[in-house]
Amino acid sequence: MEPRVKLWVEKDGKLALSAYRVRLLRLIDETGSLAEAADRMGLSYRRAWGKLREIESNLGIKLVASEAGGAGGGGSRLTEDGRRLIEIFERFQAATERDLAREFARFFAEAGRG
Repeated sequence: MEPRVKLWVEKDGKLALSAYRVRLLRLIDETGSLAEAADRMGLSYRRAWGKLREIESNLGIKLVASEAGGAGGGGSRLTEDGRRLIEIFERFQAATERDLAREFARFFAEAGRG
């Protein structure tokens, strides 16, 4: 047996961050493109754009700076706030998983002694 948990962060009762949303942000950062990030996640551009706007709205901060396309091309990049939130969420998630594994082992070891 292994424990599983889905972790998300809310602000004022609204979903702000989750592994899914952080993955979208990370892919935007890695590819420099919201369209490419959407494609890699199997999302339509419109859905990815909507998720990004929802995250920014719920957090009240700008996470991605975009430049319109055209002859020179466009692109998207994370703001410093966006990069910082990814780092914090991923560190928080890793710590939560470590604690979960430790507590799971402790509780289920106790159950095995009974």
